[in-house]
Amino acid sequence: MNEQEVNWDDVRDLARRVSSGEPFTLTAESRAILQRTGPQVGIPQAEVEKALRSEASAATLLTEVSRRIRDGSNRLSRALSEATRRQEANDLDGARQLLRDVVEDEVVPLYRDIAQIQLEALDEE
Repeated sequence: MNEQEVNWDDVRDLARRVSSGEPFTLTAESRAILQRTGPQVGIPQAEVEKALRSEASAATLLTEVSRRIRDGSNRLSRALSEATRRQEANDLDGARQLLRDVVEDEVVPLYRDIAQIQLEALDEE
């Protein structure tokens, strides 16, 4: 997955508008956003397509996509920060374990890939 493929600004903007009270409408644009971002956050394409059959389930999908982006980002940030702290304290095993846990548990492929890259960098030390 390259950086150009992963641009979640549109889904974040849509979710922000809906959470601010704007009604969710299943349009060609919102459908395209969810079809693209669902798989990027670990939701199988078949589940995305099923959710896009109705406006209510598409709105639920939007909430889930947005939650995965937000929660995964927070988990990754915390893990990277703590891994750096442990690395600076010469606890490389602890830092590696934190990153292994993210690689093992994270559902968003991009965040899992970032943790894997950091883990490999630590393993080279």
